[in-house]
Amino acid sequence: MKTGRVISFGEIMLRLAPPGFERFLQSPQFVATFGGGEANVAVALAALGVESSYVTVLPQKNPVADAAIGELRRFGVDTSHIAHGRGRMGIYFLEAGANQRPSRVIYDREGSSVAMAQRGVIAWDAVFQGSAWFHLTGITPAISASAAELAMEALQAGRAAGAIVSLDLNYRKNLWKWGKPADEVMPELVKFTDVVIANEEDVQKSLGIQSGADVAAGKLDLASYELLTNAVLNAYANLKGIAITLRESKSASNNGWSACWNDRKAFIASRAYNITHIVDRVGGGDSFSAGLIYGVLRLPGAKDALEFATALSCLKHSVPGDFSRIGLDEVNSLLREGGSGRVQR
Repeated sequence: MKTGRVISFGEIMLRLAPPGFERFLQSPQFVATFGGGEANVAVALAALGVESSYVTVLPQKNPVADAAIGELRRFGVDTSHIAHGRGRMGIYFLEAGANQRPSRVIYDREGSSVAMAQRGVIAWDAVFQGSAWFHLTGITPAISASAAELAMEALQAGRAAGAIVSLDLNYRKNLWKWGKPADEVMPELVKFTDVVIANEEDVQKSLGIQSGADVAAGKLDLASYELLTNAVLNAYANLKGIAITLRESKSASNNGWSACWNDRKAFIASRAYNITHIVDRVGGGDSFSAGLIYGVLRLPGAKDALEFATALSCLKHSVPGDFSRIGLDEVNSLLREGGSGRVQR
């Protein structure tokens, strides 16, 4: 068991979503919350009792940014290393899908403080004191050229400090607009990483490594994922392991959910969950990342870590908003009892 804080770095945004499953401005209102890949991981870990710190760059003297910091603190996340700079708060709009109508995301984050931040704005030596793990996603380098440079600076500092470094590839086609494509940027970041987290599209689009998997066919071929994970591990000798999340999207409301892990010693697959009546799938992958980090740090073996991560992310699909709000006892109860959903009293 490795002790110490878990650090995550990225952009937290204001999330604006219509109430329930309404279309944009069907009612003249939005529900305002906060979210963002690395922030979601920090909150999920704090809910599990892990000492969690979140690092970002926010605009100065901005009450919305101050509210975001307050929300993180409310969940027990350390925010003492958040920097401030020019720019604005990023926003994203979410229209939740249902049944055969897919969810839609609209980003409004150009000119945000993270997008404009330069190397040197964060004191990484102070950030990584007492750290055990550092987590980043591929969303951050997709924001801007300078954000990509800052992401590299963070990875190199985390590696130098002796932290385990994880990178969720998290490919977002609507963000890679600043000049270089993902498959030119992400391979360099992976070279400073210990653990990669991804789905099959992330691997293809971010690393240029193809999969034989056909998720649309409705059946997962685990042999193809073993080949895919072996190909990534063979391409990057520095990696200690790779986790692939396996989502079978039957509709916006009904997904199959499982995952696999390859650490060069063995290829293992998790239990599969059939998630019906999805409340909010945003943040599900981030909850998986948090669960995997927790499992590697606290649980006996790779199989335990993978099952814990898959169960936590399964439960996140029942919670509105980006943030997980799932406790340790709830995850263990699902692992023990299978998730009947019976009232607890």
